[in-house]
Amino acid sequence: MKRIFIMLATVSVLWSCKTVRTAESTNKDAQSINVTINLNDVVDDKVMVRVTAPKFTTEEVTYSMPKIVPGTYSIDDYGKYIIDFKAIDNKGNLLPTSKSDDNTWLIKNAKNLAQVTYLVDDTFDTEKGNGFGTDDIFSPAGTNIDAGKNFMLNMHGFVGYFKDKKKLPYHVTISHPETLWGATSMTDLDSNTTIDLFKTSRYAELVENPVMYSKPDYTTFTIDGMEILIGVYSPTGKVTAESITPEMKKMMTAQKTFLGKINATKKYSVLLYLSSMTNTDAKGFGALEHPTATTVVLPEMMPKEELVKSMIDVVSHEFFHIVTPLSIHSKEIHDFDYNSPKMSQHLWMYEGVTEYFANLFQINQGLITEEDFYNRIADKIENANAMNDTMSFTTMSTNVLTEPYKAQYLNVYEKGALIGMCIDLIIREKSNGERGILDLMQKLSTEYGALKPFNDDELFPKITSLTYPEVGSFLQTYVAGSTPIPYDMFLAKVGITKSLIKEATNVFLKGQVPYITVDQQTKEIMVIPNMELNDFYKNLDLKGGDIIVAINDTQYSLDNIYEMITISQNWKENDAITVKIKRNGKDQILSGKVKLPYEDKEGLKFSDTSKNSLKEAWLKA
Repeated sequence: MKRIFIMLATVSVLWSCKTVRTAESTNKDAQSINVTINLNDVVDDKVMVRVTAPKFTTEEVTYSMPKIVPGTYSIDDYGKYIIDFKAIDNKGNLLPTSKSDDNTWLIKNAKNLAQVTYLVDDTFDTEKGNGFGTDDIFSPAGTNIDAGKNFMLNMHGFVGYFKDKKKLPYHVTISHPETLWGATSMTDLDSNTTIDLFKTSRYAELVENPVMYSKPDYTTFTIDGMEILIGVYSPTGKVTAESITPEMKKMMTAQKTFLGKINATKKYSVLLYLSSMTNTDAKGFGALEHPTATTVVLPEMMPKEELVKSMIDVVSHEFFHIVTPLSIHSKEIHDFDYNSPKMSQHLWMYEGVTEYFANLFQINQGLITEEDFYNRIADKIENANAMNDTMSFTTMSTNVLTEPYKAQYLNVYEKGALIGMCIDLIIREKSNGERGILDLMQKLSTEYGALKPFNDDELFPKITSLTYPEVGSFLQTYVAGSTPIPYDMFLAKVGITKSLIKEATNVFLKGQVPYITVDQQTKEIMVIPNMELNDFYKNLDLKGGDIIVAINDTQYSLDNIYEMITISQNWKENDAITVKIKRNGKDQILSGKVKLPYEDKEGLKFSDTSKNSLKEAWLKA
């Protein structure tokens, strides 16, 4: 999973001043779970789900929706979105049921149980603020029901499981409008244009295969034997799959080249949902990984260049999850308990190494410069140092669902990635540049694979045996232990040292403090009065109280302020700029050049030429 904390932080500050044909009769199988989902008859933004039960020999049985799903590391309680739960026998009579917690229903007279039915409400409607509230379900892990337009089916939000029956095959029949098409990595086994049939070997496989129904908008291409599908839902049609496919193909080709012989799946889907940002639409931006798919949620209003950058950032991270945890994972993940989860110690690998690869492959494949890569590493060091650097990473990982560990979760993308970097540098140094952490992950993938989980406490010894004692010492001291990582020492191995650099900052934001605000009634954007303005404003003679009407002939208001902010991030020093303002009730045109605000920042640079060969092996081998 990867969240994107886009510049909507600024915007948030500103806002605050029929009967379904079922498969039961023809596909009845006591040794499978048969599910039907009706997307045709949506009532009050809810859809009907019907689950045919296997045979039970007990008087009572439970049916549960997940409390948590893999990759989210948060308690989400999908049972809260289930309404009018009913248990029915073969004669159509209701069986007694009671709800034992937010996610579980107890069914009595279970020997007579034929099916359960319920309505599902979607999660996008309930998101608050900017989608990062503690009660919000992360949008890429959520569900959407928009009759006739879009259905985001993260299956864990629609289908649950009977106790002790998660390993039975699941057969899911979905009826839908003929105008909608389901983008997924699963194979539709029904030739009917309004009915799809998907079969999976067990519940865990089902919930790892999302389906997004919308007007058909997709592309497909093949990279080194892997079929890639890009599916897009854009409410206004502003973005199409075809428009972003060239960049996605270039990036994923580079990833496959970087990974080499690791090839865990033959089909991979990217499902992109673009939010309208209305009150009832998604607001939690980022992506959630699955073994053969990634669900991505981003704002539709993003300029294409920024959208593509964000897609490269999040999709590259999620795609690398085909290495870990898909091919390399512990029993806690392989036999995931959706309602009483036991978390693994090794988030540093599942998320951290994955994030490291998502950056390393870009310099390795020539997609970014060395300077860009060093800046990214410097940012991660700065962010990691701002968190609890003495907390054992394995302890945090094991307890990530509870405080104080939960608050440190985001460090998996910062310190976790740096842990991967340090292991990479140790292996490079000890092998004279011949091997790195990718070689280690390839060996672990061969040792285990998707169907062979490891015991959590056996991973460190296994890694040590496949690499060097120094790697084992690092893991015990800095990952299991509480000693802060001396990043300077490890970077010095490849000639990288600290350097003071000047970095351009956003013209509309200083830290978390905006230079602009909006009028709630008129939606006008105004420069905040009575505050010290940066060089951008001074150079153009913009003053506090000025209303920004347009920039470079594009009109702006609260409705498209995000677009204004994101476009500004691409401005370069001395770019020509024209700002139309309203000052004291009169329109004025201010013309000039962009003068960006800068601040001193600690960065990184290559300074020891004697380490050039090892540095080149690290970045380019």
